[in-house]
Amino acid sequence: MERAVAGQSRVNETDEPGPADARRPVYEVERLSKVYPRNRFLALENVELRLGEGEFASVIGSSGCGKSTLLKIMAGLIPPTAGRVVLEDRPVMGPRADIGMMFQQATLLPWKTTLENVVLPIEVRRGRTAARAAMARARELLDLVGLGNATEAYPGELSGGMAQRAAICRMLITDPAVLLLDEPFSALDELTRDFMNMEFQRICMARHATAFLVTHSIPEAVILSDRIYVMQANPGRIAEAIDIALPRPRTLDMINTARFGEIVGHIRDKLDSEGFL
Repeated sequence: MERAVAGQSRVNETDEPGPADARRPVYEVERLSKVYPRNRFLALENVELRLGEGEFASVIGSSGCGKSTLLKIMAGLIPPTAGRVVLEDRPVMGPRADIGMMFQQATLLPWKTTLENVVLPIEVRRGRTAARAAMARARELLDLVGLGNATEAYPGELSGGMAQRAAICRMLITDPAVLLLDEPFSALDELTRDFMNMEFQRICMARHATAFLVTHSIPEAVILSDRIYVMQANPGRIAEAIDIALPRPRTLDMINTARFGEIVGHIRDKLDSEGFL
């Protein structure tokens, strides 16, 4: 599917398909368009992409290019005007338990402990008894992200990075098939953001998670992604799909390598040449 995208090229060591091409398709977006009826604004046009099992993909583009609209449609929060979104062979017609979503802010409930916030999605969907039964699983997730000693802490007692790690656990508690991320670490300082990116990579690799990230940061997209979709604005559409042929696990030291700089430069040139920056 990605090879058919107009203007596509592949930043790879060879012309052979990368690992992402061989993965079982989990999430498919086909001929997706979105028109807002109030002003007839065409936000997205003919967007196509595919996420393979265990793949980490990102979308990057200028403000207003339709990234967040795309993510909301993929999450089932708003309907498309045309086209379709399919997750695990079932059309996405609304919010689903097998879709995990994480936003820019952790949005933890201040009157609940960290543990109670993690099991909140289960409490909302299935009741308090089910939430209590899920607390052992929540403790395992909090241990996974280094918050095993903060289960009884309240959000006001957590740093920004700790709160976002708790939000990751809340997203994972229902074992979703795909993780959708709307710039989840953009509000953090640079050092904490770097740490969280590496932490999130570790979590995704440990769980073989399928993830899709919206970001404005080219280095962040490159350090995390197997594939990056570059979006063009007015209307929003995929201008290029780029496979990232860097070994895993990624490290922050890679940012200083020539290969990393080449990929970042390629994406920046693409955005700049099309007037996306």
